Amino acid sequence: QVQLVESGGGSVQAGGSLRLSCAASENAVNTYHMAWFRQAPGKEREGVAMISTGITATLYADSAKGRFTISRDNTKDTLYLQMNSLKPEDTAMYYCAAGYRWSMRAADFDYWGQGTQVTVSS
Repeated sequence: QVQLVESGGGSVQAGGSLRLSCAASENAVNTYHMAWFRQAPGKEREGVAMISTGITATLYADSAKGRFTISRDNTKDTLYLQMNSLKPEDTAMYYCAAGYRWSMRAADFDYWGQGTQVTVSS
């Protein structure tokens, strides 16, 4: 059973940066496509960024392009999300996910972490 544990969330002011980490088990980062999702109160969970297994490809939501960078460290079985130029609308619970499909739909992911809260104040 794959386990995913997120960390690195916190409270920052607009314009600041945070780096989220997702520690995986069972060699998940090398086996599955990995993604970051977020969910704000009262809103649906949305894909933020995705990275492929194997030959590295990445995919970003329009809201993340140019500000967020997804990466992985295969040797540490860890996924990262570097978030720069944060905005109040980035405030949400951020989740790490793993799945076999190259898709940014939450329903296509098999494993989820518990989430880490990101709060951006203006």
